[in-house]
Amino acid sequence: MKLNELSDNKGARKTRTRIGRGIGSGKGKTGGRGVKGQKSRSGVSGIRAYEGGQMPLYMRLPKRGFTKPNAKKFVEVNLGRLQTAIDAGKLSADKKIDAAALVEAGVVRRAHDGVRLLGVGDLKAKIDIEVVHASAGAKAAVEKAGGSVTVPEKA
Repeated sequence: MKLNELSDNKGARKTRTRIGRGIGSGKGKTGGRGVKGQKSRSGVSGIRAYEGGQMPLYMRLPKRGFTKPNAKKFVEVNLGRLQTAIDAGKLSADKKIDAAALVEAGVVRRAHDGVRLLGVGDLKAKIDIEVVHASAGAKAAVEKAGGSVTVPEKA
């Protein structure tokens, strides 16, 4: 077998329908838009939300909640991910683990406003970790393995 003999399975790739390319294609002339009218013209998108002057559904429904403008963005790290990094030799269990160490080891891409430690997965290594927030299960699992979790006091 040679590289030039490789090909996809039959039906794996479907060619897109080229509309407006002659009446012989079956999608020519009007291009599947029917005949005349507002919907056959270009630039019409919000017509489906219009209810003939009646108050539209999206305006009848009540508004709830809000988006906090200064919400902090935390990176979540599970215990299983930490154990994988320690087993692979990317993280050292002897040194103190913080956000900078996690970024350097490639466990997280960037720290944003801090790291949250979650308790999914098993942790066998004894680690000393400093995070912005840790779940109760994660704290218990780290302490059970003989390590410690440092969470700074909120100002």
